[in-house]
Amino acid sequence: MEAVILCGGKGMRMSKSAGNVPKVLLEIDGKPLIWHIMNLYSRYGVRDFILPLGYKGDEIRKYFNDFYINHLNYKLSLADNRIEFLDEFEQNWNITFADTGIDTQTAARLKMVEKYVTSDTFFLTYGDGLADIRIDKLLEHHRKMDRLATVTGVDYRSQYGILTVKNGVATAFKEKPLINLIINGGYFVFSKSVFQYIADDNHGAIETTLLKKLTAIDELAVYKHDGYWISIDTYKDLLNAQHNAFRFLPDQ
Repeated sequence: MEAVILCGGKGMRMSKSAGNVPKVLLEIDGKPLIWHIMNLYSRYGVRDFILPLGYKGDEIRKYFNDFYINHLNYKLSLADNRIEFLDEFEQNWNITFADTGIDTQTAARLKMVEKYVTSDTFFLTYGDGLADIRIDKLLEHHRKMDRLATVTGVDYRSQYGILTVKNGVATAFKEKPLINLIINGGYFVFSKSVFQYIADDNHGAIETTLLKKLTAIDELAVYKHDGYWISIDTYKDLLNAQHNAFRFLPDQ
C-alpha cells in the first residue's frame, strides 16, 4: 500500500519562522517532520510513498536525493569521486515525487497523483501532523467499517483558557480544556474509488469537497485516536512537538 503525504502547501502561518525551509522539512530531534511521518508508516510495513510537491518542492527533492549523505557515515575518494558508505541504511523507502503546482488545492493535488496509486486502498495524510497512531488499527477499522474512506478523529482541546462567568464574576476557570468535539486528525485511509468524487480542477480542499461528499453519501468512517496528536501550524506548535518528541519517536 502507498501513503500519500500532502507537502505542497506554503504553510503561511509558519513562513516567517521557517525562513526558506518548507514546513515539512522543519526539524524535530534532528529529523524533518516528513521523516517522522514516513517513519511512523514504515514501522507498520508501509514503505511506498507519494509526495505531491508544490511550494519549495525542489528542497524536498534535494533532502531525499542527499538522504544517504545526510544520515550515514561515509568515506569519499577524491581521486575518482567515489563514496563508500560505512553504515547500513535502515529506511528502505520508495518515494514518488510529483510536481502538482504552487497554488493547487489539496483535493486537486490528490487527483493529480491518482495515476501513481497502484493499490486498491491507500493512506493519505498531511505533512505537518505528528501522532502515535496505530496505523495497523486504523487500517483494520477501515476494513471493518467497509466505507470508501476513513478519517482519524481526535478530541478537540481549546487553545485558550475558558471562563465561566456569572454576574460579572468568574465562577470557574479551565486552562485549555477538552471540548466535546471530534476534529479531523489528518490520517486517512481511502479506497481508490474516491478519485471519482474529485473534480478535475485546481480548486477545492479535501475537507470542503471530498469529505463533504463522502459524508453526504454515508461513506466516511471515523477511527477514534486517543493518543498523542499535534498539528504543526505555528512556531509554538513546533516547540511543543519538540518537547514531546518522545511520544512519537520509534522505540520509545
